[in-house]
Amino acid sequence: MQDLQFKPMEFINNLHYMGTGMLGIMIVMGIVICSIVLLNYLTNRPKKNKKDGE
Repeated sequence: MQDLQFKPMEFINNLHYMGTGMLGIMIVMGIVICSIVLLNYLTNRPKKNKKDGE
């Protein structure tokens, strides 16, 4: 427990890695969202038009 030291500058040095990880997460989320939109567009059934009397 005596080896535990508080070094606030290490947090600043690690922000680069945290930013890279968050960018990777955003890219993967964008790919998933785009694939869902594309699948919805490709598999959308054409809507049947209802006639006025029905």
